[in-house]
Amino acid sequence: MIKRGTPPDTIERFEPKVRQGLIVVITGHGKGKTTSALGMALRACGHGMRVCIIQFMKGDLYAGEWDSIKRMNCAIELHATGKGFCGILGNPYPWDEHRANAQDAIDLVQEKISSHNYDLMILDEINNAIKLKLVDLEQVLEILRIKPPMMHLILTGRDAHPQVIELADTVSEIQEIKHAYRKRIEPQPGIDY
Repeated sequence: MIKRGTPPDTIERFEPKVRQGLIVVITGHGKGKTTSALGMALRACGHGMRVCIIQFMKGDLYAGEWDSIKRMNCAIELHATGKGFCGILGNPYPWDEHRANAQDAIDLVQEKISSHNYDLMILDEINNAIKLKLVDLEQVLEILRIKPPMMHLILTGRDAHPQVIELADTVSEIQEIKHAYRKRIEPQPGIDY
């Protein structure tokens, strides 16, 4: 291999003058919302931060992040509390069961927030859960209100509610331009789950 450059002499660490916890919303109909949030968890790990991930819809089909997090030497815990994507892809569970699991997840979020043990919390697919009425908008707004000032909170999923977007510090919308699914290519391990 031909080497064409050299690394910098020193690597600096940026330290903000004022630290504060942010509310980040990752929404849209494109692929990569959970992936983006998991990337932030990976980054937080590098900074020695404590992370809690609560997945509202995932739980009935294996996802690679479940085992990768176990293999990392990081303070990341993950709770897959869902019964799958409610009402799609032949999911067999009735709405009431999805709602019950999502309500248990809301209780878990409140418990984890009030412990003050986390620097970053990811509520994966919570925007979908609001849209499907598995959780109530007011429950999520209350979570945003009780979030400790120094904790970062990331909310993922399609169709983020306008009130959640309004309260967020950073909002990214992932737009689908092209997706393999449209070519009838099944979801692929390591890319889609």
